[in-house]
Amino acid sequence: MSRLHPWHTTDTFALMQMSEVSAVDGCVVLSVEDGRVESVAGSMLDEDDAVDLAEMFRLLGDPTRVRILFALLGAGEMCVCDIAAAVETTDTKVSQAMRLLRNAGVVRNRRVGRNIYYRLDDTHVRMLLDLSRRHVSDGRGEH
Repeated sequence: MSRLHPWHTTDTFALMQMSEVSAVDGCVVLSVEDGRVESVAGSMLDEDDAVDLAEMFRLLGDPTRVRILFALLGAGEMCVCDIAAAVETTDTKVSQAMRLLRNAGVVRNRRVGRNIYYRLDDTHVRMLLDLSRRHVSDGRGEH
C-alpha cells in the first residue's frame, strides 16, 4: 500500500529546492511504499554505528591519508619516515594522520627503539581499501 508523502515544511526555500528535483533525482509522484520502508527500517544502522561509519569515511576524505593507507596496504608495515618518503609529504603530516587513523582503529603501531612502525589494523581495512580502489577503477572504465 502506498500513501502520499507529507510535505513537512512551510519554508519557501526548502519547497523551491524540493520542487526543482528532477525525475532522475527524486520521486515524480511523492508516495511511500510502506512495506519496503518497514523492511529497510528493521535492518538500518543505529545512530551510533552510523556516526562511527561516517567518521571513518571522513578520514578517507583526505588524499594524503588515503595514500598513506595504500602505502601500508602495499608494504605491510612502515615507519613514519618511510611513509613520508613514499607519499611525498612531511613526517609531521604523517604523524598527525597516523594519530587520527590509530584513534579510529584503522591502523596499529609498534615501537622499535625511537621509531614507530604502522600497519593496517585488520583484514576489514584491507578489504575496504581494495574494494574502494576497484570501485574507482570501474567508474573510470579500468578493468
